[in-house]
Amino acid sequence: MKYTGVGLVMLAGLFWGISGGIADILMDKGWDPIVISFYRGAVGFICFLAWFLVRFKQNWTASTRLYIWSLLAGLGVAGNFTFYFLSIESSSIAVAATLVYSAPVFVLLISFLLGIERSTWFKWGCIAGVLIGIILLTGAYNPESISVSFLGAAAGLAAGLCYALFIFGFKKTASIAKPQTTLTIAFFSFCLILLLFMNRGEAASVVMSNDLGWFILLGILGAGISFIFYVIGIRRTAPSTASMVAMVEPVTASLFGVMLMGDDLGIVQFLGMVLILTTVTVLSVKQSD
Repeated sequence: MKYTGVGLVMLAGLFWGISGGIADILMDKGWDPIVISFYRGAVGFICFLAWFLVRFKQNWTASTRLYIWSLLAGLGVAGNFTFYFLSIESSSIAVAATLVYSAPVFVLLISFLLGIERSTWFKWGCIAGVLIGIILLTGAYNPESISVSFLGAAAGLAAGLCYALFIFGFKKTASIAKPQTTLTIAFFSFCLILLLFMNRGEAASVVMSNDLGWFILLGILGAGISFIFYVIGIRRTAPSTASMVAMVEPVTASLFGVMLMGDDLGIVQFLGMVLILTTVTVLSVKQSD
């Protein structure tokens, strides 16, 4: 029981990493990233709704603040999934997954500008470390041979910021309602948001396609089971430990991309990836302390 929380968080990160690989497979088959993102969240919503309905009376909460923050959380999830898949499409799984994990540092930078966080040399050092890592990872140090497109890098960073929005929204609702209630509302709003932007004809054709199994697997691993594991695990794990264990996602995504999808990572890109993940881990531990 001692390591149950760590194990659940690690499983969540593992499933998130695998979901990036599944999405890459579907995009290679010609499916639109937004449609893929929608099915990932929609299948997750069904899982959360079932979890919510098991004990409906105990889980139901009527609160305007809950709906507002859950809506923002759903917006964050929609942006995170969609930009993440767009980044994979424009670059690679390894680059996209690593850029997502640079989000805490950029949120810290915004906090400086808004006066929310106190500026220190350590925090600025972390920001510099991540920026250097991104330059190495994307190949921006050599403009003539940039290894990652601007769209790929921008989408990866946008996915990270949207991820931070979801976590912020979820934390705001933690004292108002139970996790299954928040996740159900958030993912319901997620589905409504993507319905406005996706190709509905292509989304409808998924049901009759041979790839339906891939979409269901993506939703179960990448949203349903993984988010449930993460929510339960994070409550039994210290934040610093959880932040380090969750790093299994970009590692898993990178291995998936290199071994199964034929992605190629040069030594400079690998060093950039290590620098980003190490810096974010150190910052997370320090912030937790």
